[in-house]
Order: sequence, then C-alpha cells, then structure tokens
Amino acid sequence: MQHLDPRSAYEFLQQDAQAVLIDCRAETEFLYVGFPVGAEHVAWQEGPDWEIDPQFAAKVARVVKGDLARPVLLICRSGNRSVDAGQALEAAGFTQVINVLEGFEGPLDENYHRGTLGGWRFRGLPWYQT
Repeated sequence: MQHLDPRSAYEFLQQDAQAVLIDCRAETEFLYVGFPVGAEHVAWQEGPDWEIDPQFAAKVARVVKGDLARPVLLICRSGNRSVDAGQALEAAGFTQVINVLEGFEGPLDENYHRGTLGGWRFRGLPWYQT
C-alpha cells in the first residue's frame, strides 16, 4: 500500500482521471463533518456497533466497475481506519491502493481536538459539507 499526504493525494487525483477517492468513514462523519469534493462514500464500519462491513471490498469493486487495477485512494478521519480498509482491498485483489495520511481531520492536538494539525480540510483542499 502506498501512502500520500493530503496535498500529494489531491495532485494524484488531478493527474489520473481513473483514480477514485473512497471516503471510508461512517455515514454521519461523511455527511455532517464534511468530505473531499468528488469522494465516493463506502463505509468501512458503521455505528452503533462499529462492525466492519464484510461487503466493503465488493462495494468498492462496484464503484470502480470491477477494475481492481484502478487506483483507489482511501481517506478516513485521521488516516488509521483507511489503512485497515486498504489492507482488506489488497487482500481482495486490488492492486493500486493508496492511503491518505492525516485523513480528513488530522491527528488530535494537545487539547484533544482535530483539524488543527493536519488533514485534508486543514491543508485547504476542496471539501464540501451538507
């Protein structure tokens, strides 16, 4: 699995029209916190029990229309869940899996807040909020 910082991931998406960005956060995070412009939502896990979706790889395969060689970039809140999701995609046969470091909101700061030290939104990249 490759790892790119948010700016490099954005540039990769701009340069490769076949690349797809999958936001693997829960639906509530995706809808209410915001998401990168152009991201497809496929949750790795959902509340309330936070079970991993056993159909995750199959759902991503539908997004890429069965082309498992198509570049898939994964983003979550901080860049941790997306690693686990990426490993599942690789195990399912995806060959170009890229984790977006820092995620959408970045790591926790000294006050236990996100969005102040890194992440897609912090880096000023295009995002949308419903």
